[in-house]
Amino acid sequence: MGSAVITRADECGLALGRLASIVEQVAECQIEGRECLMVTSGAVAFGKQKLTQELLMSLSMRETLSPKDHTRDEAGTLLEPRAAAAVGQSGLMSLYDAMFAQYGVKLAQILVTTADFRNEETRRNLFSTLTELISLNVVPIINTNDAVTPPPKDDDDPLGGNKRQVIRIKDNDSLAARLAAEVQADLLILMSDVDGIYTCPPSQEGARLIRTFAPDMSSHVEFGGIKSKVGTGGMDSKVEAATWALNHGVSVVICNGMQDNAIKTILDGRKIGTFFTEVKSSHLPIETLAENAREGGRRLFHLSPEERAGAINLLADLLISKQSTILEANSADIAEANRRGTEKPLVDRLSLTPSKLKSLSSGLRQIAETSHSNLGRVLKKTKIADSLELRQITVPIGVLLVIFESRPDCLPQVAALAMSSANGLLLKGGKEASYSNKALMNLVSEALDSVGAGNAINLISTREEISELLAMERHIDLIIPRGSNELVRSIQEQSQNIPVLGHAEGVCHVYVDRQADLTKALRIVRDSKCDYPAACNAMETLLLHEDLVKNGSFFLDVCNMLRREGVIVHAGPNLSKLLTFGPTPAKSMKTEYGTLECAIESVPDVEGAIEHILQNGSGHTDVIITEDETTAKSFLSQVDSACVFHNASSRFADGYRFGLGAEVGISTARIHARGPVGVEGLMTTKWVLVGNGHVASDFAEGGPCQYIHQNIPV
Repeated sequence: MGSAVITRADECGLALGRLASIVEQVAECQIEGRECLMVTSGAVAFGKQKLTQELLMSLSMRETLSPKDHTRDEAGTLLEPRAAAAVGQSGLMSLYDAMFAQYGVKLAQILVTTADFRNEETRRNLFSTLTELISLNVVPIINTNDAVTPPPKDDDDPLGGNKRQVIRIKDNDSLAARLAAEVQADLLILMSDVDGIYTCPPSQEGARLIRTFAPDMSSHVEFGGIKSKVGTGGMDSKVEAATWALNHGVSVVICNGMQDNAIKTILDGRKIGTFFTEVKSSHLPIETLAENAREGGRRLFHLSPEERAGAINLLADLLISKQSTILEANSADIAEANRRGTEKPLVDRLSLTPSKLKSLSSGLRQIAETSHSNLGRVLKKTKIADSLELRQITVPIGVLLVIFESRPDCLPQVAALAMSSANGLLLKGGKEASYSNKALMNLVSEALDSVGAGNAINLISTREEISELLAMERHIDLIIPRGSNELVRSIQEQSQNIPVLGHAEGVCHVYVDRQADLTKALRIVRDSKCDYPAACNAMETLLLHEDLVKNGSFFLDVCNMLRREGVIVHAGPNLSKLLTFGPTPAKSMKTEYGTLECAIESVPDVEGAIEHILQNGSGHTDVIITEDETTAKSFLSQVDSACVFHNASSRFADGYRFGLGAEVGISTARIHARGPVGVEGLMTTKWVLVGNGHVASDFAEGGPCQYIHQNIPV
């Protein structure tokens, strides 16, 4: 705990309320069975308060009323810091003892100097004592012995590269790092009066908090060089100490000690402050990656269509030529998934095969073929007045954040769509596909490097939480989640300021009309449910015209077919009333099963089917099977879903099958893009007006100019 955390804002005395909160958290940790050690500042500040009172008591009335601070000399230096430390240390320890006693926690005080670490015997005795105290469930409270010698400004001991070398003990940060390494601590929390490490001093405009810090990021951080007003350290010394501790096997968090429940928040796994990690970067601060993506997207925009298409075709080639590397990485992910006991449908989503890679490559080539007509396309042209022409043209959205689970094959798909639409892209993949994602991202980077846009797409593999990414409205223009219902719904609920494109559920229906070709119906139902039951476009509810249930054999045929495929069947409320025995009742008609499981419901006619879908559907994909064109037309016009099909499997709701090459996701929203979202869904428009000295006042009533508003063919 740094001096700024311990002391009051006026630098006179301790911040008792804050200190009590920290003590409570440490005590709870100790009681829960964790082993805690505290390095604390505050003795000088506490002693100064006492000495100030003593000094003022001895002053004359004239001196007491003087505005001069009698506890400082003319240079502003605190008088007798050693005396203040000696007086304050006993009081500080008494205070800690009283606070911890409320929780039944015992303490021990240890004061150290640099010499204690330089002498091998005293160093060994010190850590033997610490080990013994910790084993006895006692919390050691450690401070530098400022009454004997203040922490030195300089120290000849080098920053060691191995565990026998030492860090310079020049402040409590370096002391804490050394102690943490010696006792092999799991975690070191360095508490300051700022929220963590910033890219530059927090007071400067544009300063951004770095949530995850790797040692190789130091060149991206600018320290202000200002030491603590009440202590001997500064943020640069904290980074130095944290890096040293990290290199010696200790995890480190630098956080704001004035934040409520900071210790408990960190131990609960929630992110505050700056977490130090050994992972080397490419791992720039997440804001920097987003800025790079925007800059890279602009470079893509200024490329020729042929250059963008060339990069996509190169990526398609690499998927085939580097197949063995990709499959080897994917095998590592699958092995890890099997070790964790992951369910088979999820392992299937994770799996890559030569045929999948071939299909991916083919889809990317489709995207490349359409890249020539995407950007800068004129959608509308209007002659506003003589020599005043308005055009509406297509442009990229900006920076996309795509969050996806399990399926590594979506990474090259989304990357190709971003290249074609010249959008910057941040990809946040699930850890279950980490090896595959890394291998595929290497290929994406190689393709981008070929056109000088290597930073347009970045894979985020640091420990940033989703909530942190969702708060980056200044850097991200659109979020596209791809994954489970829980993931998509969570993203939609958490993102307040960034638009989200996607669907939370895929409750897809197939309605078999009484005028259906029943042979077609069996094939379509089987494909819709069984081809890939985990897909969002798989059938979840089969609607049957009631005549097909009451008369003939089709109901038995479809049930038997589904059971042969291993599908568990549930009955809707209407169907349950018609049956004396049969499938178990469905718990809900709004369920997306995502497995070999579905519901069957009986409806009186096409209007009943439409009403059921409007009440229970998710607006994803719904199908009618009928030979009656009038019935089909009614269904297609009245069912308000993103995709509505006649006599075709619901599995066709897919970007590749639609000829889009791939999809970034399927949207059930009604604004911007709907259904499978390809390149066009990743673009927006801008208006370009070209005049010749025109001013709006010329068009006022009685003015020299008049509006024409004439549409011009594009």
